[in-house]
Amino acid sequence: MPPVNVHKIKQDICEIGRRIYAKGFAAANDGNITVRIGENEVLCTPTLHCKGFLKPEDICTIDMEGKQLAGIKKRSSEALLHLEIYRQRPEIKSVVHCHPPHACAFAIAREPIPQCILPEVEVFLGDVPITKYETPGGQAFADTVRPFVDKTNIIILANHGTVSYGEDVERAYWWTEILDAYCRMLLLSRSLGRVNYFDEPKERELLALKQKWGYADPRNTKEYENCDICANDIFRNTWEQSGVQRRAFEAPPAMRPQAATSVASVGSPSNNGSPKSNAAAPATAEQEALIQAITDRVLAALGKS
Repeated sequence: MPPVNVHKIKQDICEIGRRIYAKGFAAANDGNITVRIGENEVLCTPTLHCKGFLKPEDICTIDMEGKQLAGIKKRSSEALLHLEIYRQRPEIKSVVHCHPPHACAFAIAREPIPQCILPEVEVFLGDVPITKYETPGGQAFADTVRPFVDKTNIIILANHGTVSYGEDVERAYWWTEILDAYCRMLLLSRSLGRVNYFDEPKERELLALKQKWGYADPRNTKEYENCDICANDIFRNTWEQSGVQRRAFEAPPAMRPQAATSVASVGSPSNNGSPKSNAAAPATAEQEALIQAITDRVLAALGKS
């Protein structure tokens, strides 16, 4: 690795810590930030320390096994998560973990992040996975990101928070801010009662731009050329293991099943917001008998009036 200005990087970590705290992404001592500065050296924020008030001297140095090499304060208890990402993606230089509230709502609900809604999200994030839950801190927790690390730069940690990573600490943080802003927009639009998707041709235009600008996306590779491009196909095969299920947000149009016509569905809204057919299934013998009984009683009452 080329020589690095360690003091400048520590200042950058402190600046991102202030942004995380100011945005409400890390309450009290939540969150942790690392920057890899050598083959076996990583700068790491301390445990039990508010990220909004970090100073360069608070930042410690650890090795790629998690052993502390330098620093007056103890390293973050969740450093192993960061180190696993560095092992899986050697080109990554910084990892940011925090608890952005709107993204955490999806982590707690284990609701997949809908695609084909906001252009910026398609270009900068793509499909966002949700891990299975594991107690934070140990290697088992760190291992939960392994199935996803090479296909995305941001991961939602079930019932916990987010972890994002990039070529420097600011880029690593960007993905978290973009995701939380998007999750907030989704929740607000859902409260208005309507979420609209753009179609596959428009999504492919965005993916072409993404490739042109040098951002990787599995949907631009041969492996996923036949995937349902707006349907979370990159990570959908992990949903069952992670307890992820689409509940609050509709499937995009290409995934929606044909609405079945039945007595129970008459007059109720379909997935796309339009009324279903009013054609009901033929009445059963029991339904006909009930209708006849009601009719007889109404006629009898009219005859007495």
